[in-house]
Amino acid sequence: MKNDPPAKLDSSKIRADFPIFKRLIRGKPLIYLDNPATTQHPQCVIDAISNFYSQHNANIRRATHLLSYEATQLYEEAHKKVAAFIGADNWHEIVFTRNATEALNLIAYAWGYWNLQEGDEILLTIMEHHSNIVPWQMLQNMKGIKLKYAMTTPEGRLDMDDFRRQLTSKVKLVSINHASNVLGTINPVKEMVLLAKNINAVTIIDGAQSVPHIPVNVKEIGCDFMAVSGHKMLGPTGSGFLYGKKKLMEKMHPFLYGGDMIDEVTLHNATWNELPWKYEAGTPAIADAIGLGAAIDYLSALGMENIMHYEQELNRYCLEQLQQIPDITIHGPLSTHDRLGVFTFNLNGISSHEVANLLDTYGIAVRSGNHCAQPLANHLHMGDTLRIGFYIYNTRKEIDVMIEILKKALALF
Repeated sequence: MKNDPPAKLDSSKIRADFPIFKRLIRGKPLIYLDNPATTQHPQCVIDAISNFYSQHNANIRRATHLLSYEATQLYEEAHKKVAAFIGADNWHEIVFTRNATEALNLIAYAWGYWNLQEGDEILLTIMEHHSNIVPWQMLQNMKGIKLKYAMTTPEGRLDMDDFRRQLTSKVKLVSINHASNVLGTINPVKEMVLLAKNINAVTIIDGAQSVPHIPVNVKEIGCDFMAVSGHKMLGPTGSGFLYGKKKLMEKMHPFLYGGDMIDEVTLHNATWNELPWKYEAGTPAIADAIGLGAAIDYLSALGMENIMHYEQELNRYCLEQLQQIPDITIHGPLSTHDRLGVFTFNLNGISSHEVANLLDTYGIAVRSGNHCAQPLANHLHMGDTLRIGFYIYNTRKEIDVMIEILKKALALF
């Protein structure tokens, strides 16, 4: 029933589905906390890819033989799984890309280049990943448009008053992340999209960090586009997708030109294929798309509500433990309200890279650096930082081990 409490996930059973956790790292059990960068793969995803290559390998939509038919069916079924997972109206609104970065570039070239004029403005936030900044800088240089950024509060949440102030009639595009890959902050994207629609701005959501961890419904959010990386949600590397409203994408120009994205070609002209093939030029990453479909099956079987609640428990526990460490600076909200299990911090006076290397000697994989968010790091005067992020296979015990090594780092350095 709808009001039933969330099911408690069994992390030991989940971990058994991931072959990589049988491996020892420098003689220690692997503790993988670099999930905001990419996640590990359950056996079912590996099997789906292997099964395609061993049983169904053929190009799609270009032949009448059985293997091509089977490959096409599997590839189209992956589109349908993605559409259902994010609540899209139609699977034709799902375009497979290599990652969220490519999806954002697709919009920049296929919509932005043709629709934005000199003097138009794009509104971003200071907490964007580079992939949601640099494509728009390209348009700024090519088209003479202006980029604006809504700032954060000292706590690390988006300053909604500043967002509203910047949302003037000159803003034609609003592109914002659903959740920060550095601060863990979950932005109120439904409200932000509604505000943008009031001035008829096109809206893009970078869902790379949110879609793997919380229930997301694009119709409820109301956005025009959403970009997602499949490799951050148990899918293969080189997998991702773009959601776009059908009426909007039908009017747009293609991003890449060539095979299979065409309807008819003459010596001097061409017309374009229907969605989503219009934006999937050439032979796509068929096996990776099928692997992403298998990842979605796995996540759906666990239940996104259950995943969210499990990670919230880890989130609360980790924050409590981190706050007990002396000489630590935690960046971002110091509460578990509206945030993901992503923590970025410094041990005061110690290089984040040195601490990351020490953690690695104990089999603990974390990220150090600026996390592809240099404008945010500069704005908050963060410098290089350590980042950890949880997923369904992480445990409290792993947090305890990490905390112990962080305390050793303070003693050593």
